[in-house]
Amino acid sequence: MVLKYAQGGQPVIREMRRVSTPGLRKYVAVAEIPRVRNGLGMAILSTSQGVMSDRQARQARTGGELLALVW
Repeated sequence: MVLKYAQGGQPVIREMRRVSTPGLRKYVAVAEIPRVRNGLGMAILSTSQGVMSDRQARQARTGGELLALVW
């Protein structure tokens, strides 16, 4: 596995925020999937069809457990 870096050695991933925790699960419908940083970031969801990005989940028209937000 190789991490992606921008020019000048700056990491591409600035922040990763965990949304669902073992004590408090956060479930979202397809219409409630957040747009992270106006589409520059991504949300990671666990759906009945497997782990997906927000774009994949919208395309498959499925909601699920919102695991993390990455930008």
